[in-house]
Amino acid sequence: MYKKPTPTLLALLLMLVSQLFAQQKQLSIDDLMNRKLYPASLSNIQWRNNNQYTWTANNRMVQNTVKTLSTDTILSLDELNLYVEKNSQKKLKTLPAYKWEDENSFRYTSDSKVFRFNLAGKNLTIVNSYEKDAENVDFEPVTGRVAYTKENNLYVSDNGKAIAVTHDSDKGIVNGKTVHRNEFGIDGGTFWSPQGNLLAFYRMDETMVTEYPLVNIDERIAKVEYIRYPMAGMASHHVTVGVFNPVTNNIVFLKTGEPAEQYLTNISWSPDEKYVFIAVLNRDQNHMWLNKYDALSGDFVKTLFEETDAEYVEPLNGLYFMKTNPSQFIWQSRRDGFNHLYLYDTEGTLIKQITKGNWEVTSLQGFDTKETRIFYTSTQENPLERHLYSIELKTGRTFKYTSEKGTHTTYVSPEGKFFIDRLSCLTVGSRTALLNEKGETVRLISEDVNPLKNFKLGETTLVTLKADDGSDLYGRLTLPSGFDSSKKYPVLVYVYGGPHSQLVTDTWLGGSNLYFNYLASKGYIIWTMDNRGTSNRGAAFEQVIHRRLGDIENQDQMVGVAYIKSLPYVDASRIGIDGWSYGGFMTLTLKLRNPGVFKVATCGGPVIDWKYYEIMYGERYMDTPDQNPDGYTKACILNYIDKLDGKLLVIHGAQDNTVIWQNSLQFIQTCIQKGKQVDYFVYPQHEHNVGGTDRLHMYRKLAEYYGQNL
Repeated sequence: MYKKPTPTLLALLLMLVSQLFAQQKQLSIDDLMNRKLYPASLSNIQWRNNNQYTWTANNRMVQNTVKTLSTDTILSLDELNLYVEKNSQKKLKTLPAYKWEDENSFRYTSDSKVFRFNLAGKNLTIVNSYEKDAENVDFEPVTGRVAYTKENNLYVSDNGKAIAVTHDSDKGIVNGKTVHRNEFGIDGGTFWSPQGNLLAFYRMDETMVTEYPLVNIDERIAKVEYIRYPMAGMASHHVTVGVFNPVTNNIVFLKTGEPAEQYLTNISWSPDEKYVFIAVLNRDQNHMWLNKYDALSGDFVKTLFEETDAEYVEPLNGLYFMKTNPSQFIWQSRRDGFNHLYLYDTEGTLIKQITKGNWEVTSLQGFDTKETRIFYTSTQENPLERHLYSIELKTGRTFKYTSEKGTHTTYVSPEGKFFIDRLSCLTVGSRTALLNEKGETVRLISEDVNPLKNFKLGETTLVTLKADDGSDLYGRLTLPSGFDSSKKYPVLVYVYGGPHSQLVTDTWLGGSNLYFNYLASKGYIIWTMDNRGTSNRGAAFEQVIHRRLGDIENQDQMVGVAYIKSLPYVDASRIGIDGWSYGGFMTLTLKLRNPGVFKVATCGGPVIDWKYYEIMYGERYMDTPDQNPDGYTKACILNYIDKLDGKLLVIHGAQDNTVIWQNSLQFIQTCIQKGKQVDYFVYPQHEHNVGGTDRLHMYRKLAEYYGQNL
């Protein structure tokens, strides 16, 4: 006899049905822009003192206390706004990003002003202000001064008063901004001394660099806007370093000498503010001098040491000075084939190599209070993972704090006794825990929440193959959702393959993204592999591509393709390939050098001919066209267009100032001359990457192209 379900039973049945349907949900292309579908990590997490750390959640400042394991809200947006309005300032819409200055005070920036809030005294003060159109803002915490740029000149704001540091009217001379096209670890153009009494800054003279035209179509009569783009083998800009005194308004330029075409990198101050250290690199990028300069006179003092390499030297990190012994510093170098830590004194004497092994230090995390131990993150476990270690300076004894397989991002407490550890791995999007000195979990700060739990995803696995020299090559394979091993599936190979990249990692989705998982839901197998030439595997693994870009990468990627073809569920007649930038270069290299393998290819912002690429990156890996004519000829995509078959879509941003538009235009022109058909699409308003809502447009275009042709 039928019995009507009770309300409780009915609710349970509805929940089970709802979960069943939810689990069968497929990713849509609109889901790709939904930030809620990406793993959530704690926002603005940082140590307040040795015992407390804070983060932002729901417009509240949340605090955990290590000793009591308590969790408290210590400040809300509404409460902070009470003090903001009391100071007649613009009301905050969200709790701003903040930085603890001491255990009671934090600072934040809003409306071109720097504020300090004292949590104990509930007091808000304006530290400084600067002009609304300021760019490259650089706050100095000791004095409260702010350095910033407007157009091509540098300014300093001192207690709200603007001081013009430079007065260059020629737009070809740029002050206070990044130079050398952001290579060599450069990400800024101003460098405050430790106590904020002096400001070092870059001055870049680009007047000798040929102006390159970009066309802005926003106006009825299209307007030509020029950039300075030094191409491989051509004239490069000249860089000098000035030291500005905000009290006297005096500038001293460091006597970095000749030749003018050299690279001034990794600018560092001595703790006593008397000296500036610069890693000076020759244009050939095979010889580096770590030089010491007098900050007051600008005089060259001495070269502490030199580094040379037959391929290239690439200094990426400045000096890290010891607090307990300011005459000593840590230097990072690949001189033994892997990036490691070295201890030097300020006279240039090597005291010891701190870390050693066939693995890379990926970040220097700091010291304990007495500076007996140094903390670092490395690939010591394997190249796919990142773990936190410490090493005792005296004994060399190491300790590993993170044990769970995957990639760990850590925040070391001021005393080095506790660690905030955020884990990401194939099965965990983001989970944050507090660890003690033994690496034990003291508490779980935030559980992992799978944002894709209601979606039907294909399985992602990591694969290890072998290059012809025996090197391990790591790949990532994503199967279609609803995978059936008895069926045959098309494959999309995604490639980058260039230096400063690692696409395959033991992180959430294996380093993949929603776009590729969306394509997998449409029935494609997705394959990605890091070839030789990519990062975090040591100098030999990366430098093997020197002077012959495209060769080794092509060999390795075809090892991956052979593996894909060997899988019984792969339709070898339906293999596509896609890549952007260096990956665009590799996509075309693979498509044209291996005719008949790839049915479809799509690429964006591709380098077509390396002589059209900029000096700093291009010459590091290829030397100049005059020095390496055969290498440039062999790498040039134009020389393989006769082998073009199948379908090809090329995309480029018309405002691209990284891989200039001329690259793909040359490719299209040669295709026309040789009677080769190719599909081409331009994003008129975009530079090297297509962002915002237009990125979704690009995703749709690519997905439709694969659907029609693959």
